[in-house]
Amino acid sequence: MKKALLALALIASATALKAQDGPQNAIKLNPLSLVFATGNIAYERAVSENTSIQLGVFYTGVGISGLKYSGLGITPEFRIYFAGNRQAMNGVYVGPFVRYQSFSLKDKETDAEAKFTSIRGGALIGWEKTWDSGFVLDIFAGPSFNSGKIKDKSGNSEFDVVGSIDGFGLRTGITLGFAF
Repeated sequence: MKKALLALALIASATALKAQDGPQNAIKLNPLSLVFATGNIAYERAVSENTSIQLGVFYTGVGISGLKYSGLGITPEFRIYFAGNRQAMNGVYVGPFVRYQSFSLKDKETDAEAKFTSIRGGALIGWEKTWDSGFVLDIFAGPSFNSGKIKDKSGNSEFDVVGSIDGFGLRTGITLGFAF
């Protein structure tokens, strides 16, 4: 019985080691976010043969319709790779995400200032390819729901923002990076 358990433990260890061949980490940038004066970087880590976690961080300083947004956000994700290679960081995946954002807002015409915070959650479907060279391409899209609050400097919640801060939306992106 002890020999059978030892053999089973060795097989499980060898399988776990085999599952960890290849890159386990990736650093990725979203080049499309630069169009919106935003820097976006993500770190992805394989946690099993077909799952990974990713943490994205962004900073923005964009002006839209006379309103200046500046601030940051953080986006943790969990990914399950289920098609293609079915290997973490290499195949088709689905996964939930949550995003926290905090921005300072300034109306360029009136100099009114406010703080905007929001929580967004949703799910993505995507395709990620990691080449032998280490180059990574990740393309994704999915629905999301956002809930936010705006408070001006005086503590009121009335601040004129174009568009909705609450409701459904779409999160899409393309990231490029390097796996190691």
